Amino acid sequence: MENEKNFEQNSVYSKRVRAGKRRTYFFDVRTTKSNDYFITITESKKKFEGDGYERHKVFIYKEDFMKFINSMQETVDYVKKELLPDFDFDAIYDYDQEHNHSNDIPATPDAETISTSSNTTTSSANEEVDKWD
Repeated sequence: MENEKNFEQNSVYSKRVRAGKRRTYFFDVRTTKSNDYFITITESKKKFEGDGYERHKVFIYKEDFMKFINSMQETVDYVKKELLPDFDFDAIYDYDQEHNHSNDIPATPDAETISTSSNTTTSSANEEVDKWD
């Protein structure tokens, strides 16, 4: 498929973050045709009914990296300090680190398991995503 070929050609790095039983985030560094870089953040959620996953993507371009990081950090800090000052975020992070072997995935995985042109995947891709556990 053209989409799979394109994914393999422009994928540089990928980081997977498990977020519960039904949700996974992928942070991918990709290249453009002119050898520039951008980041995609993909949320993949297992559907409650039926087979498949819903996928939603955000594209962040290099000129927006610092604005994105600063705004994200401000938002997280606000939640941590103002809304949930008594919540132990470090304990959750430590627990996740102890129970996750590795969140890194190869830079050029089987594209069918990571990227599709629509927001849903086929059942064969779902089986591959389940293997990432």
